[in-house]
Amino acid sequence: MAERSTAAVDVADNSGEKPLTAQADQSTADGVASNRERDTDSDEAQRSTTGEEAVPPSPPELHSGHKLAGRYRLEECVTRLDGFSSWRAVDEKLRRAVGVHVLPADHARARSVLAAARSAALLGDPRFVQVLDAVEENNLVYVVHEWLPDATELTALLAAGPLEVYDAYQMVSQVSSAMAAAHREGLAHLRLSPNAVLRTSTGQWRIRGLAVNAALRGIASDTPQRADTEAIGALLYASLTQRWPYENDAYGLSGLPKDLGLIPPDQVRAGVHRGLSELATRALANDGATASRHESPCTTPEELVKAIGEMPRIRPPEPAFTAPPAYQRTTYQQGPYGRPAPHPGITQPVPTPPPPLQSRTGKALKWAVSALLIAALGLGSWQLADALMERGGKTDDQNQTQTTEGGNKGGEKPKPATPLKIHDAVEYYPDGKPQHANDVGLSYDGDPSTYWRTYSYNEGPELAPYKQGVGIMYDLGAVRNVSSASIGLFYGGARTTAHLYAADSLSSSAPLGSMKEIGQVSTSGQVLEFSAERAVKTRYVLVWITSAPYSGRDEYSGAGYKQAITEVRFKG
Repeated sequence: MAERSTAAVDVADNSGEKPLTAQADQSTADGVASNRERDTDSDEAQRSTTGEEAVPPSPPELHSGHKLAGRYRLEECVTRLDGFSSWRAVDEKLRRAVGVHVLPADHARARSVLAAARSAALLGDPRFVQVLDAVEENNLVYVVHEWLPDATELTALLAAGPLEVYDAYQMVSQVSSAMAAAHREGLAHLRLSPNAVLRTSTGQWRIRGLAVNAALRGIASDTPQRADTEAIGALLYASLTQRWPYENDAYGLSGLPKDLGLIPPDQVRAGVHRGLSELATRALANDGATASRHESPCTTPEELVKAIGEMPRIRPPEPAFTAPPAYQRTTYQQGPYGRPAPHPGITQPVPTPPPPLQSRTGKALKWAVSALLIAALGLGSWQLADALMERGGKTDDQNQTQTTEGGNKGGEKPKPATPLKIHDAVEYYPDGKPQHANDVGLSYDGDPSTYWRTYSYNEGPELAPYKQGVGIMYDLGAVRNVSSASIGLFYGGARTTAHLYAADSLSSSAPLGSMKEIGQVSTSGQVLEFSAERAVKTRYVLVWITSAPYSGRDEYSGAGYKQAITEVRFKG
């Protein structure tokens, strides 16, 4: 239980984080004690068991503008505590913001920090804030990591209120699957807290401080998987209730009432999703005790991922309809230029038109204008009559036929678009890595319950650079006029982007540059509708997906960014 308490405190090392003092950090650590026992895993206890000095070495004399390795320029100190400091810095070589942890090379934890940073860097999982460098030089050890300027800590999100159901579901799904992958490689976090979980502007959840944060504080655990699982349960509990699931307040959240034990989230706050409430209590179980009377506790991130996969899928909320603004009548106001401004309460006189011309010159001018108009009318009438006489000898069919480019003859209405039959299809994978090539026929078999699907990807919605795209090439049997397409999708959410190309052959690897793009469209729903400005003549059509929404684990694939095509229809 002691390792659970220490696993919930975070080291400040990301964007948007205000500088912390040692006193503030200590107060946070005090608030992480469980509702059953106090935190006894203090730094003093760690030093007494590991033989560290009672007073850690002083941090190096660093300041804003100091440069490490002639490359990393320190900008702002975020944390200065217990012999180490954390900074926001600039990588002058790559011209990007980074974060840096710095501690003396003779610090008792310097070796373990270097080892943890190098192990985390080898994982290379994009769901974690990446370690970019780990160096020892000039009597200093420093660890350089990503800095995410567009990310927001879960702590800040919860300050505004509980998360929406779909957001909480996405958070626990992504964090659980990421930690399960880390533990499969032998890496634990041990300090997984609301400060360590970040949501990017694209809606992806990232975890910072894997292994490194615990090494900086000298934290270890005999049951690392249990500690991280319980920490994930605390994150979900806080996301659902805006309460910390222990007696003490922490991370700006109020704790639970004393001596009542673990109260399920749906009993703390009305309207909490029942399945997520059950999941949180299963993850927070201690020593076999759990608030759930129906399900066994989850003791590893892998078990938590499995439990999430067994839940009914939580779909994103439908976009709210916003009524257009009420029509406001506006009145044109002529400027005051050329006339005096009106005065309130005074009726303005109506301008009097100038009198007609009365002189001899005026009368002559009127007669001249009248004569010109009569002559013009006569000339026009004569030309019209002559034209009609010349065309009189032509047949009625010629008089009734009218042809324009892209128009119709004889006043006929344009023909409605007709469905085009798909004769064959192949999966398109120019990189030589197919998805499920044998299932392409399910995308046009007339049954929307069957589909061709992609694999799950860790990064998204854009699949690049890991995958430029995924798609299927369709054969229409002969050259047709393709004017529109309807693509049924299995997964909704933000977002799916697809392109339509006209190709020269039914090929799985023809260069994309050799094809003609018909159109591009994006959606957060489950149907992609293409409509070309002009019909395109082609026999082969490629549906090329370049962005896919995030979805949880299901019976066929794990959680990640993925998509499936249920039914494709072309019209021409």
